[in-house]
Amino acid sequence: MSVSAVVVSHGHAAELERSLPALAPQVDELVIVSNLPGSVGAVPAGARVVENDSPRTFAANVNRGIAETHGTFVLVANPDAVPEPGAVERLAEFAAARPRCGIAGPLMRYSDGTWQPSRRRFPTVGGTIVRRTPLRKVLRPQIRQIDHYLLEDRPTTPVQADWMLAAFLLLRREMLDELGGFDPGFRLYGEDIDLCYRAAKAGWERWYVPQAVVVHAHDAVTDRRFLTRRTIWHWRGIVRFVRKHPERLKAL
Repeated sequence: MSVSAVVVSHGHAAELERSLPALAPQVDELVIVSNLPGSVGAVPAGARVVENDSPRTFAANVNRGIAETHGTFVLVANPDAVPEPGAVERLAEFAAARPRCGIAGPLMRYSDGTWQPSRRRFPTVGGTIVRRTPLRKVLRPQIRQIDHYLLEDRPTTPVQADWMLAAFLLLRREMLDELGGFDPGFRLYGEDIDLCYRAAKAGWERWYVPQAVVVHAHDAVTDRRFLTRRTIWHWRGIVRFVRKHPERLKAL
């Protein structure tokens, strides 16, 4: 059992200074994909940097990193995700013991130590409209949409999940090969939901493993501001997801 890690940096050299030293000792192979010039500074010994000639989507960058690695499992990590000691080992041991576990995700905490809702339900039409329009100012989805964010369900033992944030996910290479990796048509948002949804349809399990803990800053720009470039990217991701999986329109 070996674990390769892929980290995509889009101008996040400062964040990497904190996350890479925590991640590198926990994996067998580390590849950093630099999406923009100056996105990567000093790296731990043995790590490799892949430079892009021109920017790519997050999913395309992850796929490129996956293709550069050889581990049984591939850990996809954001530059602002810092694993606590033993986090990767706990995820890998758990997944290795379950042949149909294609995806394993940790318990995540914000930088101040508070719990982060990283395990979620597959989206519904109504919930998406509330979360991605000005209605959220009134309806406050992170309070009202308890079922989506699983706000009242904080398990202390592993449980299966619909999907989890791609900020830190352990992926079985066999599953990635079968599914064709991430869909590069998603520019930034929705690729994690899409991967987990395709995995579910193919019979791969997705597990939330709270014994593994990761501190994730989680900028969440689209949760705070409307009408930014990222808002447009988010809506494009939603439209792409629905086009690929029209049956989700029945989930109101």
